[in-house]
Amino acid sequence: MSSGAPQKSSPMASGAEETPGFLDTLLQDFPALLNPEDPLPWKAPGTVLSQEEVEGELAELAMGFLGSRKAPPPLAAALAHEAVSQLLQTDLSEFRKLPREEEEEEEDDDEEEKAPVTLLDAQSLARSFFNRLWEVAGQWQKQVPLAARASQRQWLVSIHAIRNTRRKMEDRHVSLPSFNQLFGLFDPVNRAYFAVFDGHGGVDAARYAAVHVHTNAARQPELPTDPAGALREAFRRTDQMFLRKAKRERLQSGTTGVCALIAGATLHVAWLGDSQVILVQQGQVVKLMEPHRPERQDEKARIEALGGFVSHMDCWRVNGTLAVSRAIGDVFQKPYVSGEADAASRALTGSEDYLLLACDGFFDVIPHQEVVGLVQSHLTRQQGSGLRVAEELVAAARERGSHDNITVMVVFLRDPQELLEGGNQGEGDPQAEGRRQDLPSSLPEPETQAPPRS
Repeated sequence: MSSGAPQKSSPMASGAEETPGFLDTLLQDFPALLNPEDPLPWKAPGTVLSQEEVEGELAELAMGFLGSRKAPPPLAAALAHEAVSQLLQTDLSEFRKLPREEEEEEEDDDEEEKAPVTLLDAQSLARSFFNRLWEVAGQWQKQVPLAARASQRQWLVSIHAIRNTRRKMEDRHVSLPSFNQLFGLFDPVNRAYFAVFDGHGGVDAARYAAVHVHTNAARQPELPTDPAGALREAFRRTDQMFLRKAKRERLQSGTTGVCALIAGATLHVAWLGDSQVILVQQGQVVKLMEPHRPERQDEKARIEALGGFVSHMDCWRVNGTLAVSRAIGDVFQKPYVSGEADAASRALTGSEDYLLLACDGFFDVIPHQEVVGLVQSHLTRQQGSGLRVAEELVAAARERGSHDNITVMVVFLRDPQELLEGGNQGEGDPQAEGRRQDLPSSLPEPETQAPPRS
C-alpha cells in the first residue's frame, strides 16, 4: 500500500474472478496457524505499539503481505479490515508491555500527557494478527462476502520514486483505491485515496504518516459530510500521535505531506509543507493549493507571533533550520513548525485529465505549467500508454538538477488514450497559467518564489 522504493507502475484491477484461487493458494502455503516458535511471514512494526496505533499498523502489515502475494486489491482490503476488526474486539491486555523505568520517568515529567499510554508488544500482536487473518481466509474460502467480491472503479496510477543522490530514501507514498473496503465503509460513495510524504531527518515520520493519516481520516465521524475537514483532522491527529512516539523513542524526524481523497464526484486535498498536488483539466493546470513555506507572509507572521523567526540561509528557514513551516513531527520545532493542515475541495465534472502528486524534489525544478507538455509528449511516444509516465517525470526532474529524493504519482481521471486523441490543449499557451483556477480564498499568495531547497 505504501512504499518508498522505486516501483514499476501498474493499473489497479478489480480481480474479482481471482479471489477463490488466491485464497486456495494462501491456505496451501500456510496450512496451519503459526506456533509461538514459527517465524513471522512479515516484519513486526517495531518493538511496541500504543493502542491508538494498532489499527493502522496491522492494516499496513496485512496490505503489504497480501499485496506482495498479488491479492486482488478489494480482497486484500476486505480481508485486512475483517481481521483487524476481529482482533480489535478482543482483549488486548495480554499483549501489554510494561514501560522501561526511564520511559515512566519521562511520562511523569511530561505535563501535557494526562493519560497513561498503554504499550503493546508488537511481535506478539503481529503473530496473533496473522493467525486471525489466516482464520478469516479459511472462512472466506467457503463463502467470500459480497464486499470482497464487489467490483470497483479501475484506476490507472503511475508511480515512480528514487533515492537520487541522497544517502537515504525518506519519501513514502500511498495508493489506496480500495479505501472503502479497508475501513468497512458500505455507503454508496466510492472513495480512493492517494498521498505522498517527504520525510526529513530520517524516514520515521514519513512512514508513520503513510500508515496513519488515511486510517485517522476513516475514523472521523465527519468523513461522509465533510471529507476535507476529516483530512485536516487526520493530519492533526497523526501529528499528535507521532509526537508521542517521538518522545518515547527519541525520534527527531518530520515529514511534509499531500493527499487526495476522491469521494464520488468530488476531489478533496489536504497538505502540510511543500509537497504538492495539481489537477490537469483539458490540458490546463488547475492550481489547488499553496505550499507552506517560511517566506509566505502569513506563515512568517504566525511563526514570529509564537516567538520564532524566519531567516535566509541558502533558502528561507524556520529558526535557521527547517525549510518548511508545517510538518508532521519535528518535535523540537513545535509549535513554530505547525502540524495543522490546509484542505480544499473541488467538484469533478468528468472533463479532468489527471492528478499529479509529488514532493519538492520534483516541484522545485519542474514548474507546474511544464507538466502538461511532459506528460503529453510521453503519451505521444508511448501511443497513449500512461503506465510509465511517472518514471519519465522523475527522470526529467533529475536532468534539471534535482539531487533530492523524488516521488511522483500520476492518477489518471480519464483514459490516457483520450488525452492523446484530444491533442495538446494548453501546451505552450502563454496565457494558460493565467487561466488556472484561483486559489481558495483562505490561502494567500506567497511574497516571493521559493528557491530550490536542500
